[in-house]
Amino acid sequence: MNVDFPYHYDNRGRTAETDDDNHIRDMIEQVLFTSPGERVNRPDFGSGLMQLVFAPNSDELAAATQFLVQGALQQWLGDLIQVDEVSVANDDAKLLVTVVYTVRRSQQQVTAQFTRGGLER
Repeated sequence: MNVDFPYHYDNRGRTAETDDDNHIRDMIEQVLFTSPGERVNRPDFGSGLMQLVFAPNSDELAAATQFLVQGALQQWLGDLIQVDEVSVANDDAKLLVTVVYTVRRSQQQVTAQFTRGGLER
């Protein structure tokens, strides 16, 4: 088992655990929403995606963002997943990221959506 993200306790008062599939999803979320420089011992970890939340929408920005996200996921999680597709939508201050990936170990394709900004956390 793996430690669940974000860190919390389960109903027994122990560190909450999660299965492998949810752990991979948790790791994708961490790569997406961690800014480079945010982690002391891994200053290049993350995607820089959050810096783009307030950037003006354009086709060029959308393409660059998709490339940025796909590259960061391949760099940090390439041994666990194959990134098949990334789409990023910016609605005011809310960011919606959809990642379609294949888990290398099981060859199962998964679609996951991640939201950050606005009132949601």
